Amino acid sequence: MATKEQLLSVWGDKVHPKVKIQGAGAPLVYLHGGYGPIETELVDELAKNFTVYAPEHPGLTSGDEDAYKALDDMWDLVLFYYDLFDKLKLEAPAVVGHSFGGMVAAEIAATDPTRVSKLALISPLGLWRDDSPIKNYIVTPQADLPKLLFKDEHHPAQKRIILNPEDQPGFIRITWALGCTGKFMWPLPDKGLSKRMHRIAAPTLILWGKNDRLLPAVYAEEFKKRIPKAKVEMIEGGAHMMPLEEPAKVAGAVAKFING
Repeated sequence: MATKEQLLSVWGDKVHPKVKIQGAGAPLVYLHGGYGPIETELVDELAKNFTVYAPEHPGLTSGDEDAYKALDDMWDLVLFYYDLFDKLKLEAPAVVGHSFGGMVAAEIAATDPTRVSKLALISPLGLWRDDSPIKNYIVTPQADLPKLLFKDEHHPAQKRIILNPEDQPGFIRITWALGCTGKFMWPLPDKGLSKRMHRIAAPTLILWGKNDRLLPAVYAEEFKKRIPKAKVEMIEGGAHMMPLEEPAKVAGAVAKFING
C-alpha cells in the first residue's frame, strides 16, 4: 500500500504540519483525536478504500512544536484546515474525525458546507448536556483511563494513552498532544457548535459505541437532531476508543456509508 509523508507550510508559513498520505481511491481526510496520531490501524483500514490524508494537529509535528501558538481558538483552527485543504488541492473530500477530531470535522463542515462532500463523526466531542456531563479525560486519574475509554481495559493500545514515567518519550508525547488539542477544547468541549450544526450540508454518519463511558450514547441523538442529513449507527459493545480496539469494524461502517 503506497504511503508517503508530506510536510506543508500553511497559516502564513507559521505552521508546518506533517500529513500522512496513504492508499488509493477517492480522497478522505482523517482528523485524529486528542491523544495525537495514534489511530494508525484505522488509517490503514481506511486506506484500503480511499486515499487517506491524515494530518497532525498544530503543534504535534516533530520540529514544529510551537506551531500551536499561532492559533488562538477553534475558529483559527478551522481556518487553518481550510488552508491545509487548499494546499493539498482537496476541494470537497470526505472528512472523518474521531473525538476531538470529530468536533473539528463538524466545525469545518458547518462553517463552510462546500468544503466537505461526506462527513463521518466517530464519537465526536463538541456538545454538552448538564444532565449528562462529559468526563474530562485530560485530568482523569491515569488508573481510571482504561475503563473510561476502552471496552477491554487491558487492550494493548491503552499504553498509547497512559502516562508512564519510565517511558520518557511516550510521557512527553502524550502530555504534549493533550496540551495542544486541549487548548481548543477545555474547560468545556462546547464552543458553540450546536448553533452552527444546522449549516452542515454533507450527508453525515454519526458512529457511536453503545458502551462509550466518556461520551454517553445520548450525545449521538443530540448530533443527529441538529444535522439535517445525519444518520446514527451504534456499535454494539463499542467504547470511546473504537478506532484502536475495532478499526476494521469502524472503517467498514465508514466505507459503506461513503461509498453508498
